[in-house]
Amino acid sequence: MSQYLDSSVLVASLSPDDPDHAACDALLNQAGNWTSPHALNETFATLTGGRLGLRVDADVAAKMIRESIVPCVNFVELGVDEMIEAQGCARKQGVRGGGVYDYMHLVAARKAKADTLYTINLSDFQHLHREGDPEIRRP
Repeated sequence: MSQYLDSSVLVASLSPDDPDHAACDALLNQAGNWTSPHALNETFATLTGGRLGLRVDADVAAKMIRESIVPCVNFVELGVDEMIEAQGCARKQGVRGGGVYDYMHLVAARKAKADTLYTINLSDFQHLHREGDPEIRRP
């Protein structure tokens, strides 16, 4: 089974105080995981930005990502043409503003042929889901 992990899952897997930590950490340590390089930036931003009530030093956050996430996932990247094509479909998909970041995770999950896209933020993805897309699930 192939699964795509968005940054909310990655952040929770690194945060022992997060209520979803155990489920996300177990998921991260399963075989067949995919994510995008952009998810690493979102994870870094969340860990260092303080938005979720935690603020990790940038050097520590980089080390956490390098040691705890990178070895556990395969990476799928979208090329410029793929991003432009997805942006061309954005209006039809109901994508506006910052929703493009979640939409690109879904596009990357499609490219990876993931069976499931895991996220803690179900509502960010459910309206984007179309027939044939990976199932959107919470860990």
